[in-house]
Amino acid sequence: MRTINCAHLIEAADRPVAADRQIQIQDGRVHGIADVAAADAEPLFGLPALVNAHDHGRPVRTGSFGAGGKPLETWLQYQALIPSVDPYLAGVVALSRSALGGVGVVMMHLTRPQGLTDLPSEAAALARAARDVGVRVGFAVSIRDRNPLVYGPSEPILAALPPDVRKAIESIMRAPLTAKDYIALVDEVAAAAASPLFDVQFGPNGVQWCSDALLAAIAEASQRKGRRIHMHLLETRYQRAWADATHPAGVVKHLDALGLLSPRLTLAHCVWARPDELELLAERGVTIAVNTSSNLHLRSGIAPMAVMFAAGCHVALGIDGSALDDDDDALRELRLWHLLHVGNGFGVTVNRAQTLQAAFADGRYSVTNIDDGGGIHPGAPADILLLDWAAIDDDRLRQDMDVLQLMLTRATARHIRELIVGGRTVVKDGAVSGVDAEAARAEVIDRMRHAMPDKAPIAAALPHLERAIAKHFEPTASCF
Repeated sequence: MRTINCAHLIEAADRPVAADRQIQIQDGRVHGIADVAAADAEPLFGLPALVNAHDHGRPVRTGSFGAGGKPLETWLQYQALIPSVDPYLAGVVALSRSALGGVGVVMMHLTRPQGLTDLPSEAAALARAARDVGVRVGFAVSIRDRNPLVYGPSEPILAALPPDVRKAIESIMRAPLTAKDYIALVDEVAAAAASPLFDVQFGPNGVQWCSDALLAAIAEASQRKGRRIHMHLLETRYQRAWADATHPAGVVKHLDALGLLSPRLTLAHCVWARPDELELLAERGVTIAVNTSSNLHLRSGIAPMAVMFAAGCHVALGIDGSALDDDDDALRELRLWHLLHVGNGFGVTVNRAQTLQAAFADGRYSVTNIDDGGGIHPGAPADILLLDWAAIDDDRLRQDMDVLQLMLTRATARHIRELIVGGRTVVKDGAVSGVDAEAARAEVIDRMRHAMPDKAPIAAALPHLERAIAKHFEPTASCF
């Protein structure tokens, strides 16, 4: 049995921080919690491992290929510049970055596979990477069958491009599968890769990218198989406008009519969701993964967090591959979430318990499809984050400080002493224990740099496409 003596410990989101507590770990689970003498407590602040309830598992940060600061609608097209690399190495790099940021449970919505093998083989390689790194993963298979360029026909956009540019853009437009083939593909991926630590899910990209027939088929398969669904919804005001024009009776009501809304569904973003829509999502038990920094980077807006909580929604913390500093520092993301949504003046609209519940509890089930964890108590999985309290409180002047507020004010990834998942040390003092994350990253970057010249035709074409898309959404746009 391993014991950890903490000066401060968050046992559950709705409980006060406890002082001088011992965590007992055995067989991958919390065996017990006990008091410990203050003199024996290490300067550690313990809390449940954080959950990143929405991400895509990219091996490279989005700012590295020129997509920084662009609205989602053109940012998406720049994903085509990411060179393909070995999927195992890509998984090691992406998941190590998550772990180093304090995340023990992460959603990977694989919207852009490496494509060097068939998808079941790639998923198996990613599952092996997850095992070697040591984190729990939800893996959503990307599914879409319409609108690859804008929320409507592609031909007007393509027709506005010079012939050589059009040819380059058409070369990266993929033909979709049928609904039956997509569902079969998800089953094949699950057979190749699924485990209690790697949950395979349906990943329809969004209502604007999936036909009604496809979404209805996914809803039916999800209900029949018990498989979760992970999907984007109402991320940008352009998606809001499309939804209102296409579904004047209400896009969320439309999804409900298709059978999609249930506790098996996670919706990423919902920045532009309305109160009545949020009430329906809450009624159906849907989880919303809010990605605060990503929404700011992509100029999508600020999610109505207080309205979500007021409606009774399950809300989870997501990073979406784009935390505040274009990294995966989940602790800094947690602080931004808290400061942006807590309220103003003496009014509190999102309290600290709700913030913590979102950070390590509500998103967990939506990622793992297993209703356990999210707290540190006997019988729970030993998924624990240990912070260096001496470094956080390095200028101590008072003994009666509000330690939770100080943690929320100061903690970042550099304060992580250890990340434990299932009783296993995943990160220790700034290094990933199970893999050589630095070597994997160096190899991935080297391979990508060598492959970038092959992307030159696409890189040259993208500014033309960007201007055409901008004018489609904003005919009087002058930002290009």
